[in-house]
Amino acid sequence: MAANVEQRTYEDAVNWLRDHGFDLIEAPGTQARVFLKKYTCSAAIQKAEDGGVKIFAYPGYLIGSEISKLVNRGYQQFLKTAKTEVPATADHLKALHQFAEEMKEALALPSLYNESLGTVSESYQYDRIKDRDKPDVERPKRPWQAVKVKAASAPAKKSSR
Repeated sequence: MAANVEQRTYEDAVNWLRDHGFDLIEAPGTQARVFLKKYTCSAAIQKAEDGGVKIFAYPGYLIGSEISKLVNRGYQQFLKTAKTEVPATADHLKALHQFAEEMKEALALPSLYNESLGTVSESYQYDRIKDRDKPDVERPKRPWQAVKVKAASAPAKKSSR
């Protein structure tokens, strides 16, 4: 049976985060938006229209001063920013998982079973399904698709035996 979880207000969430060791940095040029930092991980939250909390930037490991995005390529997870991409180590993943779990508790968000087993990537990009998330017209032609087009358009040759 699902339990009803009481929503936290933005102010309550910010106070909980401060009380539990998160560094809070006010976002420049905006009101009611803060960046959270702990375990070398970061995320951003903002005040929702109803007074609750909304996630503005999802949790990621800090690389330099940029919040990375966790990408799963099937054989390895990577921390990707606009400037670089590095393989994620076990220490990176443990820190990111701990940060995300504590942030969910602060925001009174549910902790889902599959996420509690370990760190969940924001995107999964396996070799064989690369670009499948794009519309058909934007997908590059696969080698077997290009061969079919060539074979269908080429005139049949007669053998000279």
